[in-house]
Amino acid sequence: MTAPGKRQEQVEALSIRLHGHQVGILAHYAGGKNILTFDPQFSALPGNRQPTFSLTQHVRQGYFSAPLMTSQKLPPVLSNLLPEGALRSWMAQSLKTHADNEFPLLALSGDNLPGAIVAEPLPAGRIPDWALNARERINPVPVAVQSAAAGFSLAGVQMKFSAQRDDGRMTIQPESGTDDWIIKTPSTVHRHVPANEYSAMRLAEAIGVEIPAIEQIPLTALSGLPDIQLPDETTAYAIKRFDRAGRTRIHTEDFAQVFEVFAHEKYGHYNYEQIGAALYRYGSQGLADIQQLARRLLANILLANGDAHLKNWTIIYPDGMNARLAPAYDIVSTLPYVAGESESALNMAKNKHWYTTDLTHFQRWADRIGVPWPAIRGPHPGSAGSGP
Repeated sequence: MTAPGKRQEQVEALSIRLHGHQVGILAHYAGGKNILTFDPQFSALPGNRQPTFSLTQHVRQGYFSAPLMTSQKLPPVLSNLLPEGALRSWMAQSLKTHADNEFPLLALSGDNLPGAIVAEPLPAGRIPDWALNARERINPVPVAVQSAAAGFSLAGVQMKFSAQRDDGRMTIQPESGTDDWIIKTPSTVHRHVPANEYSAMRLAEAIGVEIPAIEQIPLTALSGLPDIQLPDETTAYAIKRFDRAGRTRIHTEDFAQVFEVFAHEKYGHYNYEQIGAALYRYGSQGLADIQQLARRLLANILLANGDAHLKNWTIIYPDGMNARLAPAYDIVSTLPYVAGESESALNMAKNKHWYTTDLTHFQRWADRIGVPWPAIRGPHPGSAGSGP
């Protein structure tokens, strides 16, 4: 492995696994380069036996043939598995690293990521040669993945944690297991966010938006809550994880992963037509998912939610292979917190403004996706039948 005349650089690695398969190896070089090389055995699996790692593999021929390379941050398909905001800062503080240095963050959280992807540390002697061939001018020196730090605290804007229900209480889970709920604590910046989200989700449900089970839960009913600063509020928000069924992990992918952009690019680079078109062309539910998407777009306008960005739309793979629109989450009325808020996060038919959006924008949105407008519009007033 060592060749004369080449600069040596230490490298750590994680095995990226999905439903029992090793999808690839993520190598992290001391200089900051991250390289995801896909496992040749996984790449060679026939279509009827190969789980869907990313919708992109069905869109772009040869997706698995070339490594994905980035610096500091991970490739978007992995980077978007990591938390944002206060929880990311909390993790980075624990590891004494920068929040943009994402490899150690993935190593810390790799056994309890969203969806079904698992990132397992590899011993130095078990990194295969094919995972280290992408950098021709470097002599890689394999080392063990650095262990994570423990014991830290941080004031949070709003924190969210995995939890397990246990006899009427919610137990925060530092490790993966049967955790099947997400707990969001009150925000130290905005008042009554848990009540806001619970109310907005229930109102969206009332117009036909599919949501997971949700609850408001007293903070006194939470066990294992870390030492974080909380405001003088009494309740947290709980939402059941649609990516867990007992100990079974269900693969998911948000649209920042699908479109291969980083979390900081979740606004403005894509629009709701592109989300709809990808779902309609490559999803397994066809028109039904687009009708559900339209309901959510309407709900976000009616509820003054200006934060329905790429990461707040997710596809789910219930059978491990075929995509469908996941249940809604993170529907919050942002108007109480953003003075003068009046726009959606992304464009729909070249328009973001709530107060000028009308049926013509929905019709243009449907036309650009290629779905029949009557199926989105529903019956005319006074006609028989029910709409989508």
